[in-house]
Amino acid sequence: MLRSPSRPDRFTLPLAIRAVSVSLSSFPDRTHLACSIHCIGFQLGFSGDAHFCNALVGTYAKSGRIGYARQVFDEMCCPARDVVSWTSMMSGYVRAGSSVGCFRLFREMRLAGVEPNSVTLAVVLSACGAGRDGCGGRQLHCLAIKGGFESDELVGNSILTVFGKAGDLAAVERFFSSFERRSAVSWNVLMSGYLSRGELGELVHCFDEMRAESIPTQETLTLVISASAKCGDLLQGRKVHGFALKTAQIDKVLEASLLDFYAKCGEVESAVLLFEQVRAENCIVWNVMMWGFIQNGRFAEAVGLYTGMHESGHEPDIDTLRGLTLAYTQLGSLRLAKQVHGYLTRRSTLGDGCGRERLETSILNMYAKCGSIVSAQRCFDQMVGKDVIAWSSMVEGYAIHGLGLEALETFYRMEEEGIKPNSITFLSLLSACSHSGLVAEGVEVFDTMSRKYGIKPELNHYTCMVDLLGRVGELHEALSVINNMNVKPDARIWGALLSSCRVHSDATLAKYAAQELFELEPDNVGYHVILRNIQVSISTRDAAANSASEVRSEGDCFKKEPGWSCIEGKGRIHMFVSGDRSHPQIVKLYRVLACLCTIIQEEMTEEAQMDTR
Repeated sequence: MLRSPSRPDRFTLPLAIRAVSVSLSSFPDRTHLACSIHCIGFQLGFSGDAHFCNALVGTYAKSGRIGYARQVFDEMCCPARDVVSWTSMMSGYVRAGSSVGCFRLFREMRLAGVEPNSVTLAVVLSACGAGRDGCGGRQLHCLAIKGGFESDELVGNSILTVFGKAGDLAAVERFFSSFERRSAVSWNVLMSGYLSRGELGELVHCFDEMRAESIPTQETLTLVISASAKCGDLLQGRKVHGFALKTAQIDKVLEASLLDFYAKCGEVESAVLLFEQVRAENCIVWNVMMWGFIQNGRFAEAVGLYTGMHESGHEPDIDTLRGLTLAYTQLGSLRLAKQVHGYLTRRSTLGDGCGRERLETSILNMYAKCGSIVSAQRCFDQMVGKDVIAWSSMVEGYAIHGLGLEALETFYRMEEEGIKPNSITFLSLLSACSHSGLVAEGVEVFDTMSRKYGIKPELNHYTCMVDLLGRVGELHEALSVINNMNVKPDARIWGALLSSCRVHSDATLAKYAAQELFELEPDNVGYHVILRNIQVSISTRDAAANSASEVRSEGDCFKKEPGWSCIEGKGRIHMFVSGDRSHPQIVKLYRVLACLCTIIQEEMTEEAQMDTR
């Protein structure tokens, strides 16, 4: 058209700009086309035309070039700025995450005497929702009533969304019940409120009611699937999955939610089957499947999935690497742990500041739990922004390796840096003191936690204190801690006391602790075994025989998780589960194990003979 004698008019260029705006969702790099049309319009004398400028403001704002949009807006003369101009500019601020800029512009618009329309109110309400500003939402609700927009569906749903994001579920329910006609958006907002509050039964009830009034959307199905995953309702989730298949409403978000649902319900095979049917075009679905394996303790399969992801040409993101660090931590693979750290070091632009810091902290934990406290310390020293989580992780690393003094020194450095410790920090400190036998220091840390920082001790803190005192033989002091707790002791606390009784051969206190444990966890065979071993060690044979008889007679009723371990060799991770003989080299493994047992027995016999001489 530009090459022909015909010239664009005031309607042609806005249409071309809006075409660019529509294409931005699929081709975000086409903003330069809007700039070109802007130049053409300026040359043709349309710089003061409202239709042309409004189209430019909207397109620049949508593409994220808020500065260009504001420049066009400011260059418009006041009479040319209509409600569309103001609304487009405010929408740009909301897209850019600047709720304050939106509010300021809305105030300027009101002072300029321009009356808002329903779209304007919806934009400003979305700014309130982004800031969880329930008070501002109520003010705009009043303005909507005065302007006669309360019955407008767009405005009504926007008000509902603000109340929902502000956490005012009661206001959401009241306003929702006043609607004459409730759309799928309205129902979704109400169900989102129930999901955030954990009222999963109400959410499912809403879903059933909604199906009688309107057709559920993909967002609706995603909400119900998320609720089913949280409460472990496998039947409800499968119903929703079937409904989605029947109505052909499955998109990428719903696919990821379904994968997460099956994994959280323990149906890993169903998740794998669905994953194989899904065409994973990005790393989101891969990440969900990887975390599903991790949540179900299938760490080797999570690592194998990452290999498949890499071979498929998908680049890992922060969530992928976080999942890998957790899997490698559980597998104890130091070599693979270093590979993740190396990848993160090479990709210096990967992830935002907060996400990258969290991943670096995960790598620190991984090194400590894989046995290399030196690498963990080096990783910690290289971190630029150390928050309380990073400091606590370093303290925990020292605790794992029994380096109590180093843990205390790190804690004192943390205080000097002005970082306020949290309950996890003190839990790691108490654990470090317990493993290092630092009784006085541990008691002081326990006192500092509540006296100086106002942190109320939890069950885990009390468990560490009982373990700390029990390790050095202060069994009655440990019992005193239990009796003076401000919460009811659980099996972990009594288990710590029972273990200490075994070390120090206190059968009387052991029996008392065991009775408490039998009431809390009657199906746990381990406590019966510990009590029997204590009684055997102090020669109460009759009591030991009775305990052993109870274990044998009731053994079928007890629960005991099978043990498992893994080793890394020649670049592969081999997992072994108690009683499992499925390994392809199981015969050779048992042969080597028998040889090792023979060697150990011979060495023990030689040592015993040396001692008797």
